[in-house]
Amino acid sequence: MPNAKAYSASTASSPLALSTIPRREPTDRDVEIDILYCGVCHSDLHQVRNEWSAVPTTYPCVPGHEIVGRVTKIGSAVTKHRVGEIVGVGCLVDSDQKCPSCAANLEQFCPHAIFTYNSPDKHGTAPVTYGGYSSSIVVDEHFTLKVPANLALAGVAPLLCAGITTYSPIRRWGNVKGKKIGVVGLGGLGHMGVKFAHAFGAHTVVLTTSASKKDDALRLGADEVILTRDANEMQKHAGSFDFMLDTVSADHDINTYLNLLRIDGTLTLVGAPEKPLPVSAFGLLFGRKRLAGSLIGGLAETQEMLDFCGANQIVSDVEVIAIQQVNEAYERLLKSDVKYRFSIDMATLNNG
Repeated sequence: MPNAKAYSASTASSPLALSTIPRREPTDRDVEIDILYCGVCHSDLHQVRNEWSAVPTTYPCVPGHEIVGRVTKIGSAVTKHRVGEIVGVGCLVDSDQKCPSCAANLEQFCPHAIFTYNSPDKHGTAPVTYGGYSSSIVVDEHFTLKVPANLALAGVAPLLCAGITTYSPIRRWGNVKGKKIGVVGLGGLGHMGVKFAHAFGAHTVVLTTSASKKDDALRLGADEVILTRDANEMQKHAGSFDFMLDTVSADHDINTYLNLLRIDGTLTLVGAPEKPLPVSAFGLLFGRKRLAGSLIGGLAETQEMLDFCGANQIVSDVEVIAIQQVNEAYERLLKSDVKYRFSIDMATLNNG
């Protein structure tokens, strides 16, 4: 059984450190990938520190589900890729591929979905799956994605989570061209929401508590910026939004944003606050408004998103770091000190 270099956490309180992990030999349907870049998602931090009681962490934990790499070996039945191609791997590495969700190309809702890390490893290579903070990974070809050749790979990596998380609900809402779309929060998710809404032709509005983010919001494609602490400014926009994407994970008052929706408007949550958010029934009843949630997308939709990014020159705004800086990056994540995602240059694993 081949081994790979990785950065892993041995306990909830220990830093990520250099280690060696097992990887399986490719089966007939598998693709072996030399990892070039891996994005850092806030969920990596939560999982490493065992902060989700619903999904307890098994150690050692190797995080990372925003993976871009080069194919180095393929199984005998693989038809999707060739050796040498650049591919992506997102949050999923397997599912039963038989259930109604899988049949509908919604693998993310499969009751037997296997996530890229900290899920049971059905191959028995290790107790759980190990993610992309590593030199290589082996994945079923169905769960690999073609990366457009014209995009910078460091910026592609976060598209596999932050990108599809924001693309999917906007795309599912319908034709947003000419519609007024609000993006609440301008962080790792929010900046991608702005790029997609703008590229789809929407009148894109960023809602933020930070006046310092106004210039960046406009640079990313926003047509307007609303400072949410300005009550008069918020009132001017009451009842005017067709769709709003809420990317905020901190505790906040979503009723404020429901008030901004038109009749039949939709507010979709993609941020994940730790505590339940109070919702005013009257805020929904008056205006026939909808409050929804969205996860990632299935494999077909994720490929559609990557192709859209290729056609529109869209990548995440990233700060490229060495793997040796990842613990510092986690601390900076807690302070929202990044514009807008970290992307790890995995070649730095060879620096020891």
